[in-house]
Amino acid sequence: MAKQAGARVVDLDPIDRLEDKIKLLVNVVTDLRAEQARAAEENARLARDLDAFRARLAEAQGAGAELDALRHEREAVRQRVAEMLSHLEAI
Repeated sequence: MAKQAGARVVDLDPIDRLEDKIKLLVNVVTDLRAEQARAAEENARLARDLDAFRARLAEAQGAGAELDALRHEREAVRQRVAEMLSHLEAI
């Protein structure tokens, strides 16, 4: 009987270490999933910001093109006025 009782004693240290490692792994996986969720949210926010900046850039480019057109128009008006003034001076 003593031999049977002694034979049933199992060293649980390896199982305890395995359990600790599994718990640690579960914590790491949980942390990684949370980090991935935060990164996905940050990515979505940055994508929205990028879209907004692209829209602002397009708007600014449109305003720049309009400004160039107005400058050319102003120069044309200035030349016509100068031409009319020179005709008036000739009279």
